[in-house]
Amino acid sequence: MSKQKTEILADNQTGIARAVALLRRGRLVAFPTETVYGLGADAGNDSAVSAIFAAKNRPQFNPLIVHVQSASRARDIARFNTQAQQLADAFWPGPLTLVVPLKPGAGISPLASAGLDTVAIRVPKHPLAQSLLSGFSHPIVAPSANPSGGVSPTTTDHVIAGLGTKIAAVMDGGACAVGLESTIIGFENGPTLLRPGGLPLEVIGQCLGQPLRLPPLANERPNAPGQLASHYAPNALIRLNANSVQPGETLLGFGPMACDLNLSATGDLSEAAANLFSHLRMLDAKNVPRIAVSPIPDHGLGHAINDRLMRAAAPRP
Repeated sequence: MSKQKTEILADNQTGIARAVALLRRGRLVAFPTETVYGLGADAGNDSAVSAIFAAKNRPQFNPLIVHVQSASRARDIARFNTQAQQLADAFWPGPLTLVVPLKPGAGISPLASAGLDTVAIRVPKHPLAQSLLSGFSHPIVAPSANPSGGVSPTTTDHVIAGLGTKIAAVMDGGACAVGLESTIIGFENGPTLLRPGGLPLEVIGQCLGQPLRLPPLANERPNAPGQLASHYAPNALIRLNANSVQPGETLLGFGPMACDLNLSATGDLSEAAANLFSHLRMLDAKNVPRIAVSPIPDHGLGHAINDRLMRAAAPRP
């Protein structure tokens, strides 16, 4: 892939118009959502979708998420059973992705769904993402805007650092509020958690009136994004549930404690989620060889935080 100068587009009508024009030409444009920055392309353009895999060095068997402006637009593309519709009504727009059957002739590139008969789809809440989708008026496929397997981006600077010579533009919408990717739910054998994320499992279970099925951690051929065993990894090696620091380690803490960097000194899981990727990047920038991470409570957003940390700490391929 040839190198190019990446434009930084302002959060205004001029920036949105420029982003829309680039997308219509099959170019790649990163944009903020409430979760992380996504790398956007026209979901119906095979060559544009293929360019995402090339820019990220992402395996083409790993499906992408299609972003649309509304639940009504999502129903034009996919079929929703009662439970999927129930979740869409309750949590869209927001940090929830649903894997549902793709309608024939929906106009979505088969590369986006990795050739599967389902599609991962969501309605983002971020106002700039909404403005982009409204201006483009077509679905936009958008995985996280970072090299595959690396730490997800929550600021424009993060996007530029990872993909700055490989994409046409990034829309500057400030720091992402949630900081973790969307929660992904599938329905093949009943409501199933495919990836924990920015919407806590307990909230989803309460909405459905039943707990979610939980798949195993590793998935060699995923049916949704974020299922590879090694993922979200910084350069440093990571040790989890550290109650003490070993020689050569830098401590990423949680709660009131002495540490090198704290996800949330008050023990707030929402703050910790928002800080997770940016703090891992901060430590990577210091070239620390090993990171010890304090225990994180495994409830609410803590479940998603621990999922990302386990994948970041997994053996590298």
